[in-house]
Amino acid sequence: MNLNLFVADPARYSPQYGNYCAWAMARNKLAKGDPEVWYVYEGKLYLNITARYQRKWLAKIDEEIARADVNWPTISDKQ
Repeated sequence: MNLNLFVADPARYSPQYGNYCAWAMARNKLAKGDPEVWYVYEGKLYLNITARYQRKWLAKIDEEIARADVNWPTISDKQ
């Protein structure tokens, strides 16, 4: 069932920032996200590199996402 939901709407279930760490993205850096360190916020899936950085990210989640959203288009163009 979960696979069917994903296949029907992959963008909805795919991690934000191309599987990179949301905390690092907020700092205009690339770091691979760990699929075991995740969080769903407002219907979107976010990965972090470690639980330590996830705690930092969660402490200011709205601010972190706003910064990461600004950085992502610039970083994703360089990949």
